[in-house]
Amino acid sequence: MIKYEKNVELNVDDTIRVFDSSTINRPTDDPSRIKTMFDHANLIISAWDANKLVGVCRALTDFIYCCYLSDLAVDFEYQRQGIGTAMIENIRHEIGEKASLVLLSAPGAMEYYPKVGFEKIGNGYRIQRKF
Repeated sequence: MIKYEKNVELNVDDTIRVFDSSTINRPTDDPSRIKTMFDHANLIISAWDANKLVGVCRALTDFIYCCYLSDLAVDFEYQRQGIGTAMIENIRHEIGEKASLVLLSAPGAMEYYPKVGFEKIGNGYRIQRKF
């Protein structure tokens, strides 16, 4: 049975393993960067199969108006079991109904997000990071 935790400190190597297994594109060759990404997030949901980390969901939010879902990754062996959906539901529960939940989708996940309640919007902009 999968257990979900909020804001527990994650082992960087375990987090990198989940990212790499999920095929999400993150800077997993730079453990200190991954650690900093999670240290500065203010809402993290993790999924566990006993003591094995199998999913991570990292967000930044003010808990009243907006929440940016920065990472959603599930170990490949655990995908298609509802773990990603459950982590999103945990995030939604934590931020409440007054906060919008927004994200940038990986190209391979564009068909997933409408299935779990997201609507596609076309008015976003970004300044791309240098590396």
